[in-house]
Amino acid sequence: MMKKISLYYSYLLVLGSIGMTAWGLAGFVEYLFGVTVVIPLQNANFPAGTQFIHWLLITLSGSVFLFGYFTRWKYTPNAKLVICACLATMCFIQTFDFMTRDDRYISYALEVTNYIVVTTYLFKSKLMQERFRRI
Repeated sequence: MMKKISLYYSYLLVLGSIGMTAWGLAGFVEYLFGVTVVIPLQNANFPAGTQFIHWLLITLSGSVFLFGYFTRWKYTPNAKLVICACLATMCFIQTFDFMTRDDRYISYALEVTNYIVVTTYLFKSKLMQERFRRI
């Protein structure tokens, strides 16, 4: 039963990574060319450099995981941990320096919790350890 749940969660991570990659690329298109792909993605409160790093990290988060998952790259958990740490740092800066939404602190806590859950799963799940040839 747990192996099946783990497998389904890994599929959820793949779908989420496809979404992150698409979101990051759409953000880059809008950032670089001013063309809105689906909905406006830029935050007027973020400085240009912050926006660039934001889209870079989001794109890397999805694409590095997808690359690692499908090639069974053994450093995928480590790479994802580094990217999540960078995303958490960027999100901290955005939340505490630039965002004005009332729910920004809750959003930040949920985002960091997600990073912790995902990276813990990548390092501790037997399925992921086998996939990335870590055992």
